[in-house]
Amino acid sequence: MARLPVAPEAGNTMKAASIAICFLSVLASKQPQPPGDLQLFLLIGQSNMAGRGIVEAQDREVLPHIFVLNKSLEWAPAIDPLHFDKPAIAGVGLGRSFAKELAAASPGASIGLIPAAFGGTSLLQWQRDGALYEEAVRRTKAAMRSGTLRGILWHQGEGDADSAEKASTYRDRFSQFISGLRQDLGAPDAPVVVGELGRFFSDRAPYGKVVNEQLALISRTVPRVALASSFGLRDKGDGVHFDSVSLRELGTRYAGAFLKLDPGWRRAPAPPDRGRP
Repeated sequence: MARLPVAPEAGNTMKAASIAICFLSVLASKQPQPPGDLQLFLLIGQSNMAGRGIVEAQDREVLPHIFVLNKSLEWAPAIDPLHFDKPAIAGVGLGRSFAKELAAASPGASIGLIPAAFGGTSLLQWQRDGALYEEAVRRTKAAMRSGTLRGILWHQGEGDADSAEKASTYRDRFSQFISGLRQDLGAPDAPVVVGELGRFFSDRAPYGKVVNEQLALISRTVPRVALASSFGLRDKGDGVHFDSVSLRELGTRYAGAFLKLDPGWRRAPAPPDRGRP
């Protein structure tokens, strides 16, 4: 059968398309693939957990063995912003530096981060059976098909610092919240790290210092909870949100607090050998 002539432009287009497909295939093959035994961490709270720092080149570098569960419940390289609560303003958070520190402590571990924080929310909005709570549980259970929940990171309280009643009852309400969350995730002993509000915020908010006192009390009275200090950290100029440098440091402090709760992390299982690319 005679072949139909192909116009030069069409031939060039087909060749370019083939090259592009090959390039994308090679690129995809070089992307790190998550194993089936991820060490999982749930990231919840409000905007300082979601991250509002300016994203820089270092925040976009792919870190081996560190992954994030994206909005579509798919694993992807953990590059900032991890969260998608408010895409127009989401930025650097504390999750990446937390995971990076843990990876250094146990190089054989593969880490999966589960972002579920939402800016501007109060503790009341996170209570059991609420929309935020249910979404965090849904995402975590989806992630647990790929690994084991190793810990929960919480940073919230700015939304409760405007009322004496909300601030003074924070510990009791948080205790009920975290007990229910652990139960619903089937992880009653999961380590939890809570973070202090920025001193730049707590010193001027009506009841910010009370919330920080309550967060410290939580770490002393609620089982398996540790506190990450915000001492010396700076805001991004708005008096509410940590800047990028401070968020990276805060993530490191969260990791240090977690390691005190779970010293066995340094013996975390190594992922199976998948060979070299």
